[in-house]
Amino acid sequence: MLCVQVVIVCTWKLLSLVRDDRIFSDAALGWVDAIVWAIAAGWVVLVGVFLYVGFNADDPGLPLLIFLLSVGATVLGLLMVVMRALLRRATTLRADMEAVI
Repeated sequence: MLCVQVVIVCTWKLLSLVRDDRIFSDAALGWVDAIVWAIAAGWVVLVGVFLYVGFNADDPGLPLLIFLLSVGATVLGLLMVVMRALLRRATTLRADMEAVI
């Protein structure tokens, strides 16, 4: 739950940067990094729970559910890594455009 709360707060901060038209700045990259690290921490916890439950479970229902949640967290984490790279690229391009103008 802590990881979800961190992601919500960081998203809120990013939305305030969008409102102030400062999304293409180094401050935004810090918030995106916090989101990536929170997702990574949540993924580690999910995998740990999956391994514990998987070795101790009698039926496949709960391990399958936790496995699907960890796959979803993996996809979300990879998506955020790609979005972080795109934000970094856009920040560089905006700085270059401001230097030209």
